[in-house]
Amino acid sequence: QLQLVESGGGSVQPGGSLRLSCVASGRTLDDYAIAWFRQAPGKEREGVSCIRSDGSTIDYVDSVKGRFTVSRDNAKNTAYLQMNSLEPEDTAVYRCAARPMFCTPRYPNYNNWGQGTQVTVSS
Repeated sequence: QLQLVESGGGSVQPGGSLRLSCVASGRTLDDYAIAWFRQAPGKEREGVSCIRSDGSTIDYVDSVKGRFTVSRDNAKNTAYLQMNSLEPEDTAVYRCAARPMFCTPRYPNYNNWGQGTQVTVSS
């Protein structure tokens, strides 16, 4: 069974950067798409970015384009979300999720989830 564990969250000032990691165990990530979702208090969970099994990527939130970069290192069985120029609106719990091959922003389509890591952007 595929298990995912996120790390790298924290508190930063606006304009700062963080890199989230999603480490997989139990199975290799080679054939999985990895998506990053976030959920802020009182808001719906939303898909942020996703990387397909072939390495191609997609951003689902217009506000993160040019600031966030999703990547993967299959040799380390790990996916990443590099977040630059962070804004207070990026404050949320971020979770990675996996599904076979293809990306979708619909969270019910993912069966494998990490526990989440808190990102707080505040001055």
